[in-house]
Amino acid sequence: MSRYSSSEQLREMLTFKRLFVAAAMERCASVHYNVERCFSKWFWLVSVLLSVAVSVGGCDDTTAAADVRPVDVDVAMVIAKPIRSWDEFNGRISAIESVEIRPRVSGYVERVAYKEGDEIHRGDLLFTIDARSYQAAVNSAAARLQRAQALAALAELRDHRAQVLLPTSAVSREEADTRRATYLQSKADVLDAEAALAVAKVNLEFTEVRAPIDGRVGRAMLTVGNLAVADQSLLTTMVSQDPIYVYFDPDEHSYLRYRGKLLRSQVGATPTVRVGLANEDGFSHSGKVDFVDNKVDPQTGSIRLRARLNNSDRAFTPGLYARVQIWSDDETPAILIDDKAVLTDQDRKYVYVVGPGNTALRKDVKLGRLSGGFRVVESGLMPGDKLIIDGLQRIYFSGAPVKPSEPPTAKAE
Repeated sequence: MSRYSSSEQLREMLTFKRLFVAAAMERCASVHYNVERCFSKWFWLVSVLLSVAVSVGGCDDTTAAADVRPVDVDVAMVIAKPIRSWDEFNGRISAIESVEIRPRVSGYVERVAYKEGDEIHRGDLLFTIDARSYQAAVNSAAARLQRAQALAALAELRDHRAQVLLPTSAVSREEADTRRATYLQSKADVLDAEAALAVAKVNLEFTEVRAPIDGRVGRAMLTVGNLAVADQSLLTTMVSQDPIYVYFDPDEHSYLRYRGKLLRSQVGATPTVRVGLANEDGFSHSGKVDFVDNKVDPQTGSIRLRARLNNSDRAFTPGLYARVQIWSDDETPAILIDDKAVLTDQDRKYVYVVGPGNTALRKDVKLGRLSGGFRVVESGLMPGDKLIIDGLQRIYFSGAPVKPSEPPTAKAE
């Protein structure tokens, strides 16, 4: 006679079942990628063994099944709402104005008058070049002008006397004509001297190199004591800051689709773009396309587009990589789910939904892109499905009993 009653034998067998199931699950998780397929084999084996043991001990399957407790899971209704499709491209941030600062006169750098990397305004002083020779040139030009003016005054007096004496034949016609020509030549010499003085003053002004635009200035390429050659030596660079451009290259099929939509829309409509930087998850910046190139590159099959962005917060720096989204289609119905509910079975993606009788039902899905933080499901789910989003690690096979509850944060939008 056995030392244990039938109820004690059943409890021992059920305890053995729970321990065996836990060990099998741990083994499958450690050596197999497809946990569900591996576990189903072990679960089938232990079920057969326990069924034999239960039948020998006089117990029925109903008592064994009663020990399988429902798993507590959190569920949420899949989100069904219209969304707008966006195409994503790689882009580069570029300044609207970019200037290489070069001297207009030659000379030695006397002073670097700005702090490298600062934002400055148009007309601010950047460099000074030794101005002594240019100041001397101004003084010399001024002296030549005074000389020319004095000669012109004398020539005017002589011409006036000749014109008075000519009717009385006190001077000859030839002498009068000579004095008139001398006077006119003196007037021309004055104009020439004035122009030379103006050039000397301009060169003197050019010894002070000033910012031609508002923007951020780079490092000084020439420091104090170095020779700056007119129109050759690079002193520094400047780039404007706000607004700013982003350039990107859609493929020709996308471009044709955009152009068709614009032609069907009202006159003057421009595509909207959304921009995200490399360290940003979403696309928090927006702008308008303001330029489309006049031809498609036949080698790449793409066309250059440019969008204008606000940069008042200085989030963009010229040269940065950017992710650019441009609207593709009008709003279309879509099914959205939380990415954390998606599981992987080799090359397939699947989720668990609450099936009939509060059981976990596996559904293979085809996923699309992200939209507003949710994953678009192209096929596999229907509006009204209750998606299991938490407790998935305790569901070992399709058809497992579950106890669903909907958390306050998992509500359909």
